[in-house]
Amino acid sequence: MRRVLIVDDDPLQRRLLQASLIRYGYEVIEAVDGIAAWELLKRDPVSLVITDWMMPTMNGLELIHNIREAKNFPGYVYIILVTAKDSKEDVVTGLDAGADDYLTKPFDPEEMRARVRIGERILTLEAQLRESLDQLHIMATFDSLTGLLNRRAVYERAQSELDRAQREKRSLSLVMLDIDHFKQVNDTHGHLIGDQALRLVAGTITRNKRSYDWAGRWGGEEFLLVLPETRLDEATLIAERMRQGVAELRFPLSDGTFLELYVSLGVSSVDGNDPMLTLGMLLQSADDALYRAKDEGRNRVCTAMVISGEKAKEQGE
Repeated sequence: MRRVLIVDDDPLQRRLLQASLIRYGYEVIEAVDGIAAWELLKRDPVSLVITDWMMPTMNGLELIHNIREAKNFPGYVYIILVTAKDSKEDVVTGLDAGADDYLTKPFDPEEMRARVRIGERILTLEAQLRESLDQLHIMATFDSLTGLLNRRAVYERAQSELDRAQREKRSLSLVMLDIDHFKQVNDTHGHLIGDQALRLVAGTITRNKRSYDWAGRWGGEEFLLVLPETRLDEATLIAERMRQGVAELRFPLSDGTFLELYVSLGVSSVDGNDPMLTLGMLLQSADDALYRAKDEGRNRVCTAMVISGEKAKEQGE
């Protein structure tokens, strides 16, 4: 049952509107003037409002202006303006102020019902559009298999955190994580088991990261963690916790055995005092550390000291 807010300083007019709306199956909320309506909407937003134009303290146009300027309402508010002013100029003024539709006094109950139903259809379409946009945002931001951020999204978070670290002169660390011998998992047990293994590792990452860390699937069996305000020694401990968490996983297979998973991790860090350092340098440093972990036997954490942006520039000349 959709709720409708009636705003009118005339008790008789409110009763007439209320009786008609209740008869047509709506839940009715009342406000005696614009100020009362505005305070009510701030506490408990209502998506369909029928408001009188001429009211003391805050008239209907002022209420509409407040609603349209508000940024924290959960969705669109459909507004029907009720007025005794029925000239074309008055109607245009009301619509220009932000009203979606209007009713002239004395109103016909069937006309009122029809206009409210138009508002309902528009609000339903708006909600469907908002849901579709939310779904598109999720698809564009998250990896469909693991539920972590996708490569583009985690790269953007890493760049944003590096910008903040350099601006505020704070530390930032990256952890590159790769599942050891993952091709062998796919070749031996099939891609469905491989997908489940990826989800298990992603779940372990999620459980072991802090609430303000960012984690994403970098590609294939590789993951990236972005650790704001985290020094190299702290990031190394977090990476080691990730490694241990994965090593403790035991995934049951159909033959009664268990699949064991292991990961190698590379950690890089910057203290934020180097404005010339780029994200590419930081990522490359973490990647180099990851490959060193692979070369040294896998299932381990290796760290890398990030060269300064100035040093990298000198080496490139």
